[in-house]
Amino acid sequence: MITQENFEKQYSDPIEQQQIDKFVCVEMGRQIHRYIKGMSGTLAMMHRFEEQLAHLNTEQREQAIARYIDLNRKVLDGLDLKVVLARAIANYCDTFSYMLEFINDTQRVNFYLARIKSKYIQYHQIYEENGKYGILDHTGKVILKAQYDFLRTPYVYVDDLRTMPIIAQKDGKMGLVLPDRKDTIYADFIYDDITLREEPPYFEAVKDGKVTLL
Repeated sequence: MITQENFEKQYSDPIEQQQIDKFVCVEMGRQIHRYIKGMSGTLAMMHRFEEQLAHLNTEQREQAIARYIDLNRKVLDGLDLKVVLARAIANYCDTFSYMLEFINDTQRVNFYLARIKSKYIQYHQIYEENGKYGILDHTGKVILKAQYDFLRTPYVYVDDLRTMPIIAQKDGKMGLVLPDRKDTIYADFIYDDITLREEPPYFEAVKDGKVTLL
């Protein structure tokens, strides 16, 4: 009996999975392209994003897009993943009748919808340990150790695949750290306050009353 648990092994063709994954990835990239355009991004911004994806294979693109979505969660506002999948299915199928058969196969469609969500919706989370805060990735692995008094992830519109620093507080001072699993300091912990801006430079830091853009 085919169930959701054994569906991948007993039912789905690995070549089909590979092709659907590829076409879904193309469509997700297109959605981000539209998002950048909708946020008044320039043509150069859109080209830069596409160029950064161009040299990656499908799996690497999936991971890069998932990281982008984690930072720009508004990308998913109004996005129907069923439409994304339907477009991927249309690209995969070589006849209209086969496409209809595929789309009307509820179990098959649900399998791929779950697969899309698992690949692209990979949100990090803040965790607490001994009164300090750190960050875990979507699998529960540490990407920022729990050694900070305060953390703030900047959810802002960005037009590329950069890794955005995290606003953090340590020993009473504010700084910026990268969620790169190495606790890399992006801006030293010397500031009295750091706030987020809507455009680059994305951070406004205050030290002894003097404002600096980071």
